[in-house]
Amino acid sequence: MSNKNNFELISRRSLLRSAVSLGAAAVAAPVLAQDALQDIISAPGRGAWDDQFDASAASRATVNVVSNNPVLGSQAPGYIQQAIGEYQGIVSNGGWPRVTPGQAGLRIGNADPAVQQLRQRLMISGDLARNAGMSNSFDSYVDSAIKRFQVRHGLPADGVLGEFTLKALNVPAETRLMQLQTNLVRVQAMAGDLGIRHVMVNIPAAYIEAVESDRVVLRNTAIVGRIDRPTHLVNSKIYEVILNPYWTAPRSIVEKDIVPLMRKDPTYLKRNNIRLFDGRGQEVAPETVDWNAPKAPNLMFRQDPGKINAMASTKINFHNKNGEYMHDTPQQGLFNKLMRFESSGCVRVQNVRDLVTWLLRDTPPWSRQEIERVIATGENTPIKLAQEVPVYFVYITAWSARDGVVQFRDDIYQRDGATELALQTKTGTEQNPGSIEQDMLPQQ
Repeated sequence: MSNKNNFELISRRSLLRSAVSLGAAAVAAPVLAQDALQDIISAPGRGAWDDQFDASAASRATVNVVSNNPVLGSQAPGYIQQAIGEYQGIVSNGGWPRVTPGQAGLRIGNADPAVQQLRQRLMISGDLARNAGMSNSFDSYVDSAIKRFQVRHGLPADGVLGEFTLKALNVPAETRLMQLQTNLVRVQAMAGDLGIRHVMVNIPAAYIEAVESDRVVLRNTAIVGRIDRPTHLVNSKIYEVILNPYWTAPRSIVEKDIVPLMRKDPTYLKRNNIRLFDGRGQEVAPETVDWNAPKAPNLMFRQDPGKINAMASTKINFHNKNGEYMHDTPQQGLFNKLMRFESSGCVRVQNVRDLVTWLLRDTPPWSRQEIERVIATGENTPIKLAQEVPVYFVYITAWSARDGVVQFRDDIYQRDGATELALQTKTGTEQNPGSIEQDMLPQQ
């Protein structure tokens, strides 16, 4: 199929999707609208408009960046070496200009001399095609390029030059080159046989890849550890999934959080389905405990399975000396946050049931339907995998893959040696999440 036909097909689909909300009476309108729009764009007398418009540009921005190419693998060092060569060329040619917000603010529809700097910056990094030209207008081509840049840097693809996007744009090319070189060493260390099926948790990217036959079949958003309670690097195997897990409160949470809460609200344990057990496994009634004593009671605080359980429906166990694991969470809204670095070291997984279904694929009779049925019962159910699946927790802040798209993430644990790479850990409008262990404390 020719490029022209591809363009027309994508544009028609985009307009058809937009037209759905207009009701059934407008079924025929998208085709006519597309024809009219295409006539205007292609008109010989159109001239050199500054505010160019491309209906399919925004959709192409993210489609061309998000792929099923894994971060790790035997070919990964070669891909990142190719990116290093490209960035060495950029540095040799003087890098890219610094972008300023401009008098009018840089957003689609505005015109400002600062847009020319922005265009030049995006062209040099390959996010904006050079045939888009130079002008003062923030048109849809620039908007598309900004979204592509944002996706490559793990930022929301909204086309808005907010605080984090501007800071990422203004990281010098020399620093990005150094970042690629630093991560080449990390990628090379993981270039062996990772297994036909494996799970990769990229801590700085705060996401998880389920990889099969060198292809990403699932990509899950994650929440990982804060800088003062980092998630550890792991080379291990997943051996167990627990549906409807119990949660046992760590001693530190009992002392720092639960006991003070019980002093204020004696119903806290009951409302959160947390029961007390002594060393012989006998249940202890909360009303028999002196909550004002100098020391917290020497008891096990165990939360029953259920929707308000700190791990919600699922826990994924792998061999490690740090007691870390992956799990579900009742606080699903946290996955929408830009900065998802606030756990106590364990990794929370969005859409965890998709990952569990993939993990248990070779462990009958655990189909998706059976998993959902058991979760609905609320019964604690440990499941040993028929075949353990390798899992790797890695720290990769810059990489490239088969598609040649160079990706960067913030250096959240400050291991890359450049302060400007830790963009989201120093400033911003996000609120402090509280105690480093607050993420596991039931909030009912």
